[in-house]
Amino acid sequence: PILYSYFRSSCSWRVRIALALKGISYDLVPVNLLKDGGQQFSAEFKAVNPMQQVPALKIDGIILSQSLAIIHYLEDTRPDPRLLPQDPKKRAQARMVADHVVSGIQPLQNLSILKQMGEKKLEWAQNCIASGFQALEQILQRTAGHYCVGDEVSVADLCLVPQVFNAERYNVDMGPYPTITRINKALLELEAFKVSHPSRQPDTPAELRA
Repeated sequence: PILYSYFRSSCSWRVRIALALKGISYDLVPVNLLKDGGQQFSAEFKAVNPMQQVPALKIDGIILSQSLAIIHYLEDTRPDPRLLPQDPKKRAQARMVADHVVSGIQPLQNLSILKQMGEKKLEWAQNCIASGFQALEQILQRTAGHYCVGDEVSVADLCLVPQVFNAERYNVDMGPYPTITRINKALLELEAFKVSHPSRQPDTPAELRA
């Protein structure tokens, strides 16, 4: 497999966690979202992913983009360890939490949106994340065990950790979100979350390395 990734992309990090959890080795092709006006806009990368976004994964003779589509494909083809609970209710909850982040928070504060916000980009990012986390905190108080949904790592956790990383980057006050904070701390102690961390990637700038 070949993963097209950017070290600080939260969407790429989700996929890196999934690959690590499932023990899938891969080659990494860095796509710098800031350098050269954004390497994602190159003709070469547009041929890989017409949406000009990371991540993209070449695997089993196909190219997949969109982090959840990639994770679900890995789940279908390499189901051990599973990232979707077997219980239908917990499975739905895991998907709900994942979608809450992937659709309801992250797109509102991604790079392309923040560029358009100009001087207000920090305030905008903080407001978008805080609004989403207020709802997510309430949801997780109902669904969480050790992790987002019960005591098994699920796709929900793969989405939560990168979003908390973004929140901390944008100086969001995490005080009102004790459940999110507790789960995030527990997940960051797991090896798959450590090795996939933005501070430990081949394309991580020297000053940001762990």
